[in-house]
Amino acid sequence: MEKDSTKLAISNALKKLMAQKPLEKITISEIMESCGMRRQHFYYYFTDIYDLLQWMFEKEAVSLLAKQEGALLWQEGLQQLFQYLSENRAVCLCVLRSMGREPLKRLFETDIYHIIWCTVKQLAKEKGFPENTQEQELIAKIFSIGLAGLVESWILGELNQTPQAMIQLVDCMLQDYIRGASLRFSGQMQDTASDQFS
Repeated sequence: MEKDSTKLAISNALKKLMAQKPLEKITISEIMESCGMRRQHFYYYFTDIYDLLQWMFEKEAVSLLAKQEGALLWQEGLQQLFQYLSENRAVCLCVLRSMGREPLKRLFETDIYHIIWCTVKQLAKEKGFPENTQEQELIAKIFSIGLAGLVESWILGELNQTPQAMIQLVDCMLQDYIRGASLRFSGQMQDTASDQFS
């Protein structure tokens, strides 16, 4: 517990500095001085500043998604993620400008995939679509890549839609796809059954 509180103090110090200057101009000495610790203590917890950044996003942003699994809860998790990103927009923009778009997008994509995959499985079960198919894995991957891209574009101010509108649209698209796939599957089952009796 003490280890996590120290890591949190270090990440808060980094966030304050990121609001003032680009990431590449921030030193480990500055971070540790800002939170009243010696420089060498940094390496007890993190290998470098990028390792600290990854921990910070996983602890603060991605954990919001991990708590929200299921067809009804993933939208709430994404809503909380957008809220976090809104409150920490300066930090996120600093990361994007310093590290490029890919690292942050990959971080979100991995965890968004987890909740989308759980949602796809739950919806498929409700609609009578076979479980654990390659098609389900593929649709979860497609939607998670798309959502990670939306999150990234929203941070950069490239989208005018509200988070609620984007989440609602993605939810409709996901539900429509599963409904359509279920109808296609039940049609295939009927065709197979009628072939057996013909």
